[in-house]
Amino acid sequence: MSEIKNKIDKNKLPQHIAIIMDGNGRWAKSKGQERTFGHKNAIEAVRNAINACNEIGVPYLTLYTFSTENWGRPSDEVDTLMNLLSETLLAEAEDIFNKGLRMHVIGDVERLPSLVKDQLLNVVDLTKDNTNGNLVLALSYGSRHEILTAVKKIATEVKNGELSVEEISEETISQNLFTKDIPDVDLLIRTSGEVRISNFLLWQIAYAELQFLDVLWPDFSKDDFFQCIVDYQNKERRYGKTSEQVAP
Repeated sequence: MSEIKNKIDKNKLPQHIAIIMDGNGRWAKSKGQERTFGHKNAIEAVRNAINACNEIGVPYLTLYTFSTENWGRPSDEVDTLMNLLSETLLAEAEDIFNKGLRMHVIGDVERLPSLVKDQLLNVVDLTKDNTNGNLVLALSYGSRHEILTAVKKIATEVKNGELSVEEISEETISQNLFTKDIPDVDLLIRTSGEVRISNFLLWQIAYAELQFLDVLWPDFSKDDFFQCIVDYQNKERRYGKTSEQVAP
């Protein structure tokens, strides 16, 4: 068993971990290969994150798989990513089911190729009764788009007389986001050494701990994941209060 894993306090686990999986292109370039080579070799890191999360019992894991901005990448790279997603869904669906994980998808899935969308929805349906953890794929996802969509829904309810302005609260907004049935993020991890959020879960990470790792995504290991949790547990989460107020 990993020495780092042994340091984790199972009574203080984050309930929701989100990961910005960054660095595939640079990893490929460091090996003299095209960017798509990095994407293809990133699948093992995805497995590492899912398996590590499942092993220690973190209830929710969200992976930033494809952003709304990623549609602007070269068409051959987008095609490779969509084909890779399709292949991975076919290859991993049974394992996800057998682990007892329930899969969710957040984002503008209507923009995805019909084959990929159908495969995604099939896995979502296949795993809908699983209770051993939740795997959330953020696909064709952008937080500004998500918030804008929520605002439009709320505005329509106000216009139709179904909701008054005075009734609008933070909970109203949360319940109109793609993540309405998913708890806010406790720990956000980004690989590759970049220190930015990239339009990811902006509302949901309001009080999250942020960790930026100097490791490229294809090299991300289970021990990297476990170390992030150890570091998270060594932080004092105050939610705007003083240390004295949050002390046990």
